[in-house]
Amino acid sequence: MAEQSTQSIEVAASPDRVMAVIADFPEYPKWAKAVRETEVLAEDEAGKPHQVRLTLDAGPIKDVYTLEYDWDADGLAVSWHLVKGQMQKAQNGRYQLEPSGAGTKVTYTLSVELALPMIGLLRRKAEKMVMDTALKELKKRVESLS
Repeated sequence: MAEQSTQSIEVAASPDRVMAVIADFPEYPKWAKAVRETEVLAEDEAGKPHQVRLTLDAGPIKDVYTLEYDWDADGLAVSWHLVKGQMQKAQNGRYQLEPSGAGTKVTYTLSVELALPMIGLLRRKAEKMVMDTALKELKKRVESLS
């Protein structure tokens, strides 16, 4: 199993506002620079996205892949795993939200295994860059809507 990378950021909004942005996949192409297209393929019994196909274009890394999401009942976390991908053999991730003062601490955990072998150090560096960008873009999006 691939190693995980974890990063956190403080967002000046409530956990429910943060989770609403995370769950709104049709809006991702407007604020997540590398995401070109999203399609919700299935919803769970609560109406939350369960399977989502994403088209990613992050310069040298281009992929179309499907993720399956599991939303925690308390609204403070969502986990996902790769169902199908072109460049990825595995992807596991999680957003964990924690009320923090007047805002929310968002912790992002990610593990990606590419179809092509990659040296561990380079893979972790790429994961860190992806996570750093994702958290900053999420923060900017949530705070712009608050």
